[in-house]
Amino acid sequence: MLDAVAMAGSNLLSPMVLFFVLGFLAAMARSDLSIPEPIAKAISLYLMLAIGFKGGASLASHGVDATMIGVAAAGIAMSFLLPMLAFILARGLARLSPIDAAAVAAHYGSISIVTFVSASEFLRMLGVSFEGYMVAVMALMETPAIISGLWLARRYLQRPDSGRGQVLHEVFLNGSVVLLTGAFIIGAVSGTKGMTTVAPFIDAPFKGVLCFFLLDMGLIAANRLRGTRAISPGLAAFGILMPLIGGAIGVLIGSVMGLSPGGTALFGVLSASASYIAVPAAMRLALPEANPAVYLTVSLAITFPFNLTVGIPLYLAAARWITGA
Repeated sequence: MLDAVAMAGSNLLSPMVLFFVLGFLAAMARSDLSIPEPIAKAISLYLMLAIGFKGGASLASHGVDATMIGVAAAGIAMSFLLPMLAFILARGLARLSPIDAAAVAAHYGSISIVTFVSASEFLRMLGVSFEGYMVAVMALMETPAIISGLWLARRYLQRPDSGRGQVLHEVFLNGSVVLLTGAFIIGAVSGTKGMTTVAPFIDAPFKGVLCFFLLDMGLIAANRLRGTRAISPGLAAFGILMPLIGGAIGVLIGSVMGLSPGGTALFGVLSASASYIAVPAAMRLALPEANPAVYLTVSLAITFPFNLTVGIPLYLAAARWITGA
């Protein structure tokens, strides 16, 4: 328990989290601080490229083994199944309509890339190693939840399916998915030699760019929270309870799969996070009946800050406890 509190304190005082808090407080105070959209998009693209490439290079040095294949399969299964649990909780705890509950559920089977990156940097700060192929697992967990969410919604929709090709295009050719996966493959092909070549661009500026990105995320989260009345106490409770349940399941599965304490913690982070990039884009296109003020606010303004400040050290403490490290 004391270790978890100490790690939470360390995480809260990290530059990345403090820049998120700065952005959040600035927006809540109605400051005119803002990040221009083109710059924010460029930062997002940089982070996707760097994350994917470093993960691919780590895989090249590690190699493919049975554990990696098993963890990847477990990640895909979690992404399919977690929305089912989220749907039940959203209906019962938050009292959402079936359509809104399905849209929210899809977010909680997918992943938050920024939460994963923040967790990775937190582990590196503490000197905790983890399997490089967790980036590949993250990429694989991006889209199955969207399929689950749409399947849940279809049971209650009274309209024929339309635009299926557009939906598939949005799911599988989403820009973040393409760049992340492509950079991962390039990193895996070029290996350690390639990583050495691009390290001044990929590695050295990464933490500073992440601080800038989280400043923008703090601004967006606060503006979203301040600008909506769609969050009920039940939905707020869901936004905290669901990541705790998903994180606990992920940590348990990671330990059973034989991951290191760091890898187990990251699998817990992936299972606990909620998408606010790829899934909202897909829901906006495929499920226009759902209320964006509900699914965007709960994932970005409640679950994301909770995971960033409290969840990450909590999942690491649970991983260390369950693995005996």
